[in-house]
Amino acid sequence: MVNITIDGKQISVKDNTTIMEAASQNGIPIPRLCYLKGINEIAACRVCVVELEGKEKLITSCNNVAEEGMVIYTNSPKVRKHRRKTVEMILSQHDCKCVTCARSGNCSLQTIANDLNILEIPFKQELEHQPWNKKFPLIRDSSKCIKCMRCVQVCDKVQSLGVWDVEGTGSRTTINVSGRRRIEEADCSLCGQCITHCPVGALTARDDTEKIWDAIADKDKIVVAQVAPAVRAAWGEQIGLAPEDATIGKILDALKRMGVDYVFDTVFSADLTIMEEGHEFVQRFTSGELKNRPMFTSCCPGWIRFIKTQFPHLVKYLSSAKSPQQMFGAAMKTYFADKLGVAPEKIYTISVMPCVAKKGEREMELFYGEYAGHDIDAVITTRELVKMIRSAHIRPDTLQDIESDRPMQGGTGAGVIFGATGGVMEAALRSAYFIIKGENPPADAFHAVRSQGFNENDGVQEANFQINDITVRTAVVSGLGNARALLQKIERGEVQYDFVEVMACPGGCVGGGGQPIHDGEERAFERGKNLYYLDENYDIRFSHENPDVLEMYEEYFEKPLSHKAHMLLHTEHDAEVVNYGKGF
Repeated sequence: MVNITIDGKQISVKDNTTIMEAASQNGIPIPRLCYLKGINEIAACRVCVVELEGKEKLITSCNNVAEEGMVIYTNSPKVRKHRRKTVEMILSQHDCKCVTCARSGNCSLQTIANDLNILEIPFKQELEHQPWNKKFPLIRDSSKCIKCMRCVQVCDKVQSLGVWDVEGTGSRTTINVSGRRRIEEADCSLCGQCITHCPVGALTARDDTEKIWDAIADKDKIVVAQVAPAVRAAWGEQIGLAPEDATIGKILDALKRMGVDYVFDTVFSADLTIMEEGHEFVQRFTSGELKNRPMFTSCCPGWIRFIKTQFPHLVKYLSSAKSPQQMFGAAMKTYFADKLGVAPEKIYTISVMPCVAKKGEREMELFYGEYAGHDIDAVITTRELVKMIRSAHIRPDTLQDIESDRPMQGGTGAGVIFGATGGVMEAALRSAYFIIKGENPPADAFHAVRSQGFNENDGVQEANFQINDITVRTAVVSGLGNARALLQKIERGEVQYDFVEVMACPGGCVGGGGQPIHDGEERAFERGKNLYYLDENYDIRFSHENPDVLEMYEEYFEKPLSHKAHMLLHTEHDAEVVNYGKGF
């Protein structure tokens, strides 16, 4: 143990603890802008400086280790003066139009500037303006960038894609898309991790809320919305609702109050996805097709973009099943439109998703009969949902729990865990077991695929399961850097699996790029536990027992993997097509 004094408080910390960590562990916060533990510890912003007794120069607290006998001051006049000047200089190169910024009220720079009582910027403002395609789902505003390097490090160290890089020298140093490419030409997966780790509003998701308000106002449109499982685990964080109070029913109530005509829970189409993907896996597995390579899940569009650009030769091993978002959209434009007796063109489909990549996925085209369009017309993130609730002046404490509309109302515990890493695999195995044996396994028989902690074991969970005389070898991985490492092991023959689930975002959809942002915190694991709790308390925990899904097959799709199911619920993955459609 090391004994030090911080702001007059004598404390003991473990060896190799940084000054910042030592202070934080003892209730003394030190402001910072660039620091991300284990990812970005380069002291670029200089906001975290502290005064060390006996040393003339201030030192950075994020990358200096506490040493025996240190006496440290985190907010002395000298520190405060230096910190204030540093932040004023950062603000001189930052667009300070906070009221029009998506991160206003949740911006680390804004918070620090307010805490330092900075009311004027004494330096000449010099803003950088780089062109950007505003139709692309990921938006970068160079005039807000503070060159903290977080996006560069997250994309490189966590997601292994290297989309961002430093260019220029001296005062002209800036961040841009690497290799002097446009963002459309880069290998961006649209995972959005650069957005959730940006301390300011330099990186955001394209805002699509006005499209939805316009659709609601259009009397010729029937607006139909679906809400993904992971959204319910996080939306309450932004508006002060406890997890137990932030229910899916209240989200549906909010959407109805906004003017949406029909509201549904994507848990329904998660069950539909399992029916198709589970049967597909059993078919491909028993036919011997997966002897050399496993079947990979296909419900994460960030992962799909990744495999197409990084491992195009493995694209043929993806499940052909569409994601729950796209399946629901296809069902709304066909099955549900038939139920209402209207043309598909009248249906305007909205998805509320935890994900930025879903905005890219919605560009997939749907052709069926005389209809030529899209499964999904607009996608908003969890953050945009909260923005719309506030825009509609809906008080969270007045929201009521309501049921989703019929006929696609039913959901199961298997569907709700789709939002957590391992959830798709667990749900699929529950139904695959039934398909093979004709009886249900214990609902908790496949716990081994669940994550044991955020990024535990490099984001990988491996498990083998015995079904009759068949051994099914599975792996679950989240985070694209972890996925790359796993795929390389598969390629080298070091590991062999039959079925692999991949989620682009660490922790799964609950840690998605469209979720609420808490600077410096990773909440995916805790959010995932919320979904597993909901699963345990569902009346039905097997996708193949969802009564409304079974009714849909009976009335419309006939059976899993039928011709109509293939036409509407499956797709052909083309390694050459990364950006769908003409939207961007």
